[in-house]
This record gives sequence, C-alpha cells and structure tokens, in this order.
Amino acid sequence: MAGGIRPTRVNLALGGGGARGYAHIGVLEVLEERGYEVASIAGTSMGALVGALYAAGTMHEYAEWARQLTQRDVLRLLDPAFRAPGAIRATKVFAKVAELLGDRLIEDLPIPYTAVATDLTAGREVWFQRGPLAPAVRASIALPSFITPVVIDGRLLADGGLLNPIPVAATTATPADMTIAVSLAEEHLTGTAGAAAPTTLSAPAVTPLAGHELGGLRDNELVRTVTGWFGGITDEVEEPLAPAPDDVTGLGLSGFTPPPTGVRTVQVMQLAVEALQASVTRFRLAATPPDLLITVPRSAARSLDFHRAEQLIELGRIRAGAALDGLAPPPWP
Repeated sequence: MAGGIRPTRVNLALGGGGARGYAHIGVLEVLEERGYEVASIAGTSMGALVGALYAAGTMHEYAEWARQLTQRDVLRLLDPAFRAPGAIRATKVFAKVAELLGDRLIEDLPIPYTAVATDLTAGREVWFQRGPLAPAVRASIALPSFITPVVIDGRLLADGGLLNPIPVAATTATPADMTIAVSLAEEHLTGTAGAAAPTTLSAPAVTPLAGHELGGLRDNELVRTVTGWFGGITDEVEEPLAPAPDDVTGLGLSGFTPPPTGVRTVQVMQLAVEALQASVTRFRLAATPPDLLITVPRSAARSLDFHRAEQLIELGRIRAGAALDGLAPPPWP
C-alpha cells in the first residue's frame, strides 16, 4: 500500500447456509476493494467452498459462472439420489467447483485454509488442513437430508455445520490484526457455551457413500420436493397434504392443528437441522467471538436457490460494507 503502510490482515471464518453462501463472495470482494489482506480462511459448507475458491485464486471465475445460472440450469444440475442417504448426490453441482480447484493440495495454497466437516460415526468435528482440496470441500458441503455424505479414510463425513457452523477457532493459529466471521443465519446469534476440540485429517480421494442407480420404484414425494424448491420450472403441481388417518387430529386429542399445507419430509428435516445449528452457532460464537461479525438473514434465500447469485453476492457486499463502516445493516424485507 502507498506510503509503506501495511494492510490490515484478517482471519476469515465463513459459515454455512446453502445458496446464501454466495454472499461470502460479496464479502470477499469488498475486503479486496478496501485493501484488506486475508491471512487465513476457515469455512463450513458453502463457506468452505467459497473459501477454497478464494484461496485457490478462482473465486471470481466461479462467481461469473454462478451469475449465469437460471432456475432451469440449477434443476438440471441436480442429480436426485432416490434411495441414497440424501436428496441429491451433488456430483453435477460440484463438477464446476472441482474443475476450478483441480488437484491442488491444501498445504500448497498461498493462504492457510481449513475445511470443516463432521464425522457422523464418531460424532466429532474434523478439520482438513492438508491433502487434496476438492475432496475436503465436498465432505464439508454434505448437508444431511440434502447432499449425500462421503467416506474419507474410513470416516463417514457430512456438513461441518452440524458441529461448527462458523469455524472461528480454526483461524486462531494464524497471526492477524482481526478476525471476521460471516454468519448466514443472523437470527441465531445469542447465548453462551463452549465446544470440544476437533480432530485433524488429510484428505485423500473421496469414496461416495454407496447408493443405488435410478430404477425401480421412484420416491415421487422426493421428486416433488426437489422440484418444488424451484416453483414454476415444471408443470408438476403439488397436491395439498391430506390428514393421515392416524394423525393426532383424528385421535380426539385437543390442542393440535394440522401442519402447514405443502410441508414435506425433507423440509421438516431441513428445519430440524437449522434448529440444531442455531443452538450450536450461539455456543460457538460465545466460546470464540470474532472481532467483527457480518450477518446475512436466513430469509434472504432458500438453501437451494443457487440461481440467485447476483442478488446474494450484492447482499454480501452491502452487509460487509455496513459492518466494516460500523453501521447497522439495512433492514431485510
């Protein structure tokens, strides 16, 4: 920088939140424009994905590709896993990311990087700080009920957001002037508690969890659920849910009402995961608070709204600018 002034070095902790993770791109753009130097990046789920792209120097190329996606494009990229442990395998969704990341190793990146995943069998957090970059990111984005988990080194791995939605602690080993965390669920940010220490793994090639090819009887409810997230793309119309014969409303029990019309199994699972993440987020931020917290509201987008890159990147820019200027974020509709 001019006059020999050293740029402000920041450690970044990027949270998960599906398509809202596009906002991380906007945050990083603003930091670049204002002359901040990223000292290290730790990410969970979409935070791991965007952080990896930035550390590899390919984030802007990915952003341009994402801005071109339409609802139909995103639907074509989905590869439903009808009888596997997740709504989609994410092979097609992840293909562009894998192309941009190539065969890079985490330890060779110019910026220290950590991808956070969850070992489902051991119930422990896993940090990827060495080994192939792309498999580490794929493990971190495997949100239960949406994207199938993977097996690495014999461990069944899923989304790091289950145990660490905003991995601030993973950045603390790198000297920096300040730590910035980005939450994609600002409604979750109150409370206190601590967290257990993670294990650290290298990332060899990923072995997808065994599943079944398409065929036989398909889960029509799953098909309707996935396509329903992108309303208007197909001619398929979802019928309102009829009360089941054994529903509590038919058992003579008072105080119960039917669930909202159209609510499906996968949506209920998503809400359950978000409720868990809300509690864990509060605990984690209380245990390891950042110097600056940038937030994005959950209502900004649904988890699979990957056709809304332009709006969400801009939202990230707006929220980052306000936070860096010490201003309250503008209200969200």
